[in-house]
Amino acid sequence: MSRQISSLLAIAAVCVTLTPAPALAQAPKKAPVDCEQVKCIALTFDDGPGKYAGILLDTLKKHNAKATFFLEGQYAKSRPTYVKRMVAEGHELGNHSYTHPDFRKLEPWEIRAEIKKTQDAVKKAAGVEPKLLRPPYGMDDLQVSDIAAEFDMPIILWTGGSEDWKSKNVEAIKKKTLEVAKQDGIILMHDWVKQTVEAMPSIIKTLQGKGYHLVTVSDIVKRQNLKPGDVFPLPEGWEN
Repeated sequence: MSRQISSLLAIAAVCVTLTPAPALAQAPKKAPVDCEQVKCIALTFDDGPGKYAGILLDTLKKHNAKATFFLEGQYAKSRPTYVKRMVAEGHELGNHSYTHPDFRKLEPWEIRAEIKKTQDAVKKAAGVEPKLLRPPYGMDDLQVSDIAAEFDMPIILWTGGSEDWKSKNVEAIKKKTLEVAKQDGIILMHDWVKQTVEAMPSIIKTLQGKGYHLVTVSDIVKRQNLKPGDVFPLPEGWEN
């Protein structure tokens, strides 16, 4: 090869190296769901993360659905990978105590310890602290509300339950969930119930087919202007 051709090839190689690569196109950020404009529903999962949480997260991701997980601190500690993934994939975390006692039967310091230990376990696992509290069994009284206010958290109950813990039957869980589904509904479920996780693909597809956007609890309650210690939805017979 002649010296002249070698020089031309060398110059060409330098030019290719110095030519800047085209910037990678960034996917446009998806606008947040406005539940004043579209039909929303929030699926919530208590007592986890359960051992089937990974399968559930796969299903939610596949169908572009969000959920809220009310975690027990003891399981956030033992299954931190799931907690971290929940946050990374855009789901919301709530505090559901550390060991699931009835708060109404505890001394105030014991309630505080249950909440604080769970806050710490979730933060250690995923770097965030829950902003919502759901007392075990949904049991609340003025003392529990006052302590929730100390932690700057409203109390979130539910508008309907799947009764999955009772039936542990895929078809029964699907039927009950769809029966209680409504606009701006907050549905109680459990990710430790295997049949719930098995029913989720069908439940999600059916809800989305009915026009529902599956969102977090905070998306649902945004218009409520909840203050720390407030309870939503109010149990039957309670007054504002």
